[in-house]
Amino acid sequence: MVSAPARLAAAASNVVGKVLHGGVADLRPMPRVLIDQGPNRSVYRMTTGAAPASGPPILLVPPLAAPALCFDLRRGCSLIEHLVEDGRSTYLVDYGNVAFSDRRLGIEHWIDEVLPRAIRKVSADAGGQGVHLVSWSLGGIFSMLVSADQPELPIESITAIGSPVDFTAIPIMAPFRPLVDLTNGHLLTPIYRAFGGAPSYLVSKVFRATGISKEITKPIAILKNLDDRDYLAQIEAVDHFMDNMIAYPGRTFGQLYHRLFRTNDLAEGTVDLNGRVISLADVKVPTLIVAGENDTIAPRPSVERVVGLLENAPSVRFETAPGGHLGVLTGRKARNSTWRYLDEFLAEQVV
Repeated sequence: MVSAPARLAAAASNVVGKVLHGGVADLRPMPRVLIDQGPNRSVYRMTTGAAPASGPPILLVPPLAAPALCFDLRRGCSLIEHLVEDGRSTYLVDYGNVAFSDRRLGIEHWIDEVLPRAIRKVSADAGGQGVHLVSWSLGGIFSMLVSADQPELPIESITAIGSPVDFTAIPIMAPFRPLVDLTNGHLLTPIYRAFGGAPSYLVSKVFRATGISKEITKPIAILKNLDDRDYLAQIEAVDHFMDNMIAYPGRTFGQLYHRLFRTNDLAEGTVDLNGRVISLADVKVPTLIVAGENDTIAPRPSVERVVGLLENAPSVRFETAPGGHLGVLTGRKARNSTWRYLDEFLAEQVV
């Protein structure tokens, strides 16, 4: 039990940190070195840790729209920090900013060019070893599609965290479906075509809106936890993440809207990209699926649906963990849930 004077002193220290030093969160990125670069692709190798890097390489795959710092939110709640300090050979692919000139890029660009090139580069940099993909949100869908479509790639396993495949199982989208059906799917088409995609500021507002109740009560929560430095640091880090959202390219957004949201293709295990059908049944590597217990963007039913679709994967492990969409990946409870599942899963892949 912490005494009242101690809590008051901690609160005063935190206020000083926020007011005079710009915050209490340690937002320094983990050290890294660039090993490859191309259109919408920067591949980094993490360079330091408490133990020398060893073992098969891990490539962290972010979604579109969200910045790659999702894997390196802040010191103490950074998946990169966790992997590196555990001595794992860790890599990150960063898509960079999306410009209006990228509006014609579709899903094919990421699953034909960006990820395959990153995977091959990581494998080569690690001495030709197979690569373990660890992905979040849409990054998990892209990872599974790449593995299914290009089985010759050196992919050893896939971890997909908070990756929805059944979009009818996402309650926050239900109110929009009648309107989408009424307009034959053309509700958003003029908008994303005019903007060349979904602008970053709009992506940020939508992401915040999914946790609107927390946004409304956040000032009260901060005051109640003013003595909890770690709590305040997490809020600062999440705000920093939200402020760095990235735009969706127009054609990619259109494909996600029409193929995933409107017709819900992936829930049946396939996606049709202009006549090219990719089936999740063609994923033939061990897969870990993790759903957030409080995730409104990718609730458990929408994520768990993929388990029955990966019928040819040698093993499929499904877990749930505390947190919302970002929290399940890198919340304060992730270390003892999601990250532990990942550690166990990766250990199982060592022959």
